[in-house]
Amino acid sequence: MTHNPASSSLSAPSSLSAPSSLSAGLRCRCPRCGEGHLFSGFLQLAPRCERCGLDFGFADPADGPAFFVMTGVSMVVTGLWAWSAVVLQPPLWAQFATVFPALIGGCLACLRPVKAWLVAEQYTHRAGEGEWLSIGGHGEGGFTVHRRAVAEAQARRG
Repeated sequence: MTHNPASSSLSAPSSLSAPSSLSAGLRCRCPRCGEGHLFSGFLQLAPRCERCGLDFGFADPADGPAFFVMTGVSMVVTGLWAWSAVVLQPPLWAQFATVFPALIGGCLACLRPVKAWLVAEQYTHRAGEGEWLSIGGHGEGGFTVHRRAVAEAQARRG
């Protein structure tokens, strides 16, 4: 998904005060105005903000939210599970009955705000698709680029 960082859909209007990306993310609101809903479904982004009209086409958090949420929740739940297994020594069925719902519930509870926060960060930093802006081609080192530039300069001279 590509966009022009200088496009009008990403410029903040002067009449609205932009919320912080963390605040907009935790409340799952538009990163420009902080009022409109960011989602039209559980994790489906709305096409645009119903309040300020910001087009959410620029947003592409990809798998980032899932990775961060699964990593963070699993670290917390695993730590609590290990502590309770040593200190409380519950039966195995009780461990399964608490750990798996905690993992699933924790992930589901955190996915929306983390995805909204990453979208707000993309808006705040005008993030776009990565581009190769180097002088050389992909995978070419500096010496190869230098040799090509020297050869082209010599060819132009004579």
